[in-house]
Parts: sequence; structure tokens; C-alpha cells
Amino acid sequence: MKTPQSALQSTDIRVKNILAKSGSGLSPVALSKAYADWFLHLAASPARQWELGCQALALSVRTATQVLMPKAADKAESDTSDHRFEGSDWRQWPFNAYKEGFKSAEQWWDQAVQVPGVSAHHTHMVRFYARQMLDALSPNNYPLTNPEVLRSGYSSLGRSRIKGYQNYLHDTAQHLGAGLPKGLKPMVPLPYAVGKDVAVTPGKVVFRNHLIELIQYEPATSKVAAEPLLIVPSCIMKYYILDLSPANSMVRFLVEKGYTVFMVSWRNPDADDRDLGLDDYLQQGVMQAMSAVSRLTGAKRIHGMGYCLGGTFLSIVAAALGRRDSTDPAYKRMPVLASISLLAAMTDFTEPGEMGILIDEDQVKAIKAQMEATGFLSGKQMAGTFQFLNSRDLIWSRNTKRYLMGQDEVGNDMMSWNADVTRLPARMHSQYLEQLFLHFELATGKFRLAGKSLTLMDIKAPMLVVGTVRDHVCPWQSVYKVHLLTDTDTTFILASGGHNAGIVSEPGHPKRSYQTRRVNRGHGWTEPRQWQASSPRHEGSWWEPLYEWLQTHSGKQVAAREISNASSLPDAPGEYVMVRYAD
Repeated sequence: MKTPQSALQSTDIRVKNILAKSGSGLSPVALSKAYADWFLHLAASPARQWELGCQALALSVRTATQVLMPKAADKAESDTSDHRFEGSDWRQWPFNAYKEGFKSAEQWWDQAVQVPGVSAHHTHMVRFYARQMLDALSPNNYPLTNPEVLRSGYSSLGRSRIKGYQNYLHDTAQHLGAGLPKGLKPMVPLPYAVGKDVAVTPGKVVFRNHLIELIQYEPATSKVAAEPLLIVPSCIMKYYILDLSPANSMVRFLVEKGYTVFMVSWRNPDADDRDLGLDDYLQQGVMQAMSAVSRLTGAKRIHGMGYCLGGTFLSIVAAALGRRDSTDPAYKRMPVLASISLLAAMTDFTEPGEMGILIDEDQVKAIKAQMEATGFLSGKQMAGTFQFLNSRDLIWSRNTKRYLMGQDEVGNDMMSWNADVTRLPARMHSQYLEQLFLHFELATGKFRLAGKSLTLMDIKAPMLVVGTVRDHVCPWQSVYKVHLLTDTDTTFILASGGHNAGIVSEPGHPKRSYQTRRVNRGHGWTEPRQWQASSPRHEGSWWEPLYEWLQTHSGKQVAAREISNASSLPDAPGEYVMVRYAD
């Protein structure tokens, strides 16, 4: 029987869950506090109100001038980067009036959110939500104010509108199906089947526990580097982002370059895994995988590579290994890290970019309230968060093309992978947000693994760190700040592209480039803007310098390691990666 206190706490959790759902997983309390902070400071600042009023008048005059004198507007915006208004039809009346008025509103709001006295976090939130509102109101999103929609309807004799309506009905039916009770939800097949179209590099599961399957890939060369390579992907995603189609598989690239490659495949958790925490992911996931690699190959030194959150996990374990006590049984059989590669992985969370908008005390409470009911954060919630952060491209532009212009999406292996969402256990996700994002424990030396404190300064192995220019999940400037937290030989690569496409950047991929620079142990600090301005730029894939860097830190070649068939474990891609949930 519940005590009155526990009953009241349960009521609190239910109310918070309802509030979180009403805000699509976002805390209305956090948003209300941000807008109250902004509005009250603006109300108490008549000088700022006057400035904004004058700016509104100036923008109105400029808009009218550009509409009445389109040639002047063309000169002023010949290098516009807003792809929504690239077509020549947007220069004709009345569409140029819609466009210029909208762009002036964007500029005004960008200034209006800047009010003295408002906290940086609340300013960031108000700016972000103002942009969301404006993106929803863009003339590009509506059939009567978008000349390209009108032109496509006219030229196709209405067929594009009919096709768009069919697309809308199809997507609505799928969305409604996702809301069916458990057991009745349809599992939509992935466009690229796992093990058939993607994740096809030959290999075998060679170790398994409750949390991971460890895959060893078959050698493609007669000789391999003495040090095997363990890849730790993010548990927020399926591992095969690094083993997509054969043409763009990083795993295949490294195997063909003469490395014995192992891959961690995380288990997709269910409600029974709600109490799995960060320590479990670090010890049962990364550390047991490292021990298994060493045991299976006989190697005392291995290369470690981590992607996104997997890179954060790897950096924590590397720090623990740097301070390890040889008498501690947890570390006794652990190999030495010959090198560490961190791909789009943050270690300093003090400036997480747009992700920071969704992470404060109230937001975390809202997320925890939702997870309390299920025991996990669903893949649908995580996918929705990433869509929300980039709604201009992933929601509004997509809807315009698909529903108003009747264009079918051109699928690819990465889009298919993106639809193969995963869950996170409630406890682990709460600790991740609170310890790393809210309290910055890793950046401030307060993080504890198995009860023992650690600091990234204890990392001894040379590091290669990769950031990507357009990363909204792990901004490259935050990734770069690993230089402040470590004191080891570090090579930093800034690659073109975003969080996923910038990492999956195989040789031969068009329009790829990167900048790189190496610093020795004992290096000083160079701020990101100065680094970017002074570092040489190279055309091509950053995978090539990755391979050269690994070669530099590898020992002599040994005979290729064949995979034993004695185990009853399945062939790659294994079983854990196949688990999908329709939530």
C-alpha cells in the first residue's frame, strides 16, 4: 500500500508527464521562465524598446525599397544562403514582397531577443523558439505564397497537388499507426535491410553480454597491424552508421587497409533495463569489450575509436586507464590504448550548441517524468528532438516538397539508418543529462567511475579528434575544447559536412574537404576561430589522414587474425542490431 507521501510523489510524476507530453517532450515551465525573463527585462528597458521600434521602421523602409526596386534587392542578395528563396520566381511581385517582409521579420526578431539583463540560456531559448515560429510562418510553406508550388501545379496540370495529397494521406496513416496499442503497432520495413543492403562487411559476433555484442570482422589482407582497432559507436544510434553500404563503410575501409577491426553493437533496451546506468555502459560496454579484444587477439595494446556518445564513453575509460591501479581487478586484464580517435564526440558540455536549449533543470525533470512511466526514452522521442532542432530542413522544407509539390523523397542508406531508432534506459539517460550536461562533471574533474574520481588529464595515449563544420549535435567548437582538458599529443581534424554525413566521408565523395593540425604534449591554447583561420585546408576525405595517423601509432605487421568458428554466436551483423520497437 502506498504511503500518502509516495502517493503524492506519484501524482507529481503523472502531472509532470502530462505537461511534458503537452509540450511534445519539452517543459512548458522552462519555456515560460525564459519568456518571462525576456519580457520583464524588455518591459523595464524603454531605451531598448525605442531602439527596436526604430529598427522596425528602418526595416520596413528597406523592405519597401527592395520590393519597389528589385534590381537593388538582387545586388544586395546575390549571395544569399537561404535555400528556401533561391528560385528566380521569388524576385517577382508579389512573391518578392512576401520574401522581403519575412526576411525583415527574421532580422528584427534576431535583435529583439537581445535584451540586457536576460540570462544567456534564456536568450538562447527565446531566440530558438522565435526562429521556430518564423520558420513555421515562412511564405515558402504555403501554396498561395510559394511561386514554385504554383508553377509545379500549373505545369503538371494539378498532378503534383494530387500526388502531394496522396503522400500526406500515406504519412498520416503511418503516424496514426504508430499510436496504436503495443502489439498492434506495424513495423514499417527499412528501405535498406540490415545484413542485406547495409551492415554487410563479413564478420562474426565473438563476445556477448547483456549490454553488447562484440563483432570481429574478417581480414581482407594477409598482414595486419599488431594492434587491433575497437570501435565504440554511440548507443543513441545503431552501430552500422560506420558500416553502411560497401562503398561508404568505414569498417570496410579500415579492414582493407590492414586492421583487425572490432565493433561494439549496443543492445536496444526495454522496460526491464530501466536501472542500467552510466557505469554499466562504461564497464559492461566499453571495458568488457576492450578486455575481450585483448583476450581474443593476444594483443596488449589496442587502438580505440569512439563516435559521438561512444567517443565520450571511450574518453572516460581512457582517463580511468591512465590512473589505474594494477592491483585493481577491474583493470588487471585491460589492454593499453595505443591511440584514441574521437569522432564528433564532446568531452566538454559547457557549450553544447542548440542541444543546450533543451537541457536545464526543468527540461530534465520533464524528460525524467516521461521515462518514469516507460523505463526508457523512446527512439521516437529522440528522433523528434533532432527534427525539432533542425525543423527548417527536416520538417518544413520536407513538407513543402512532399505535400505541396508532390515530390517523392530520394532515399539512401543513411536515411534508412536514421529511421532505425533506438531507446535509452531511464537511469542511464538521466545520469548522462545531469552529470555531463547540467553539472559538467567530466570537464571539471568531478566524474566518478565505479566510485573513483577521474580527470581527462590522465589520458596518456595520443589522440586524433574529429569535428564537423555543420554539426548541430556536437558543435565542433565544443569538440575542439578537448585541448583544454587533456595534455597529450593531439591531432585535430575539422571536416566538412554535418554530424553524420561529415563522418561518413569516404574517399571519392564529392565536395569533401578538411583542415588539420597537430600539437605536442604540453601544448598551449589556440581558440577555435584562430585555429580555423590558420590551419591548412585539404580537398578530399579525412579518412586518408586517419589511416596515416593510425599507421604512425601502429607497431609491426603480423599475420592476419582469422575468426574462430568454434563459437555458437551468430555472424555479423548479429542479433542486437535487429531489435526494433514501434514506439
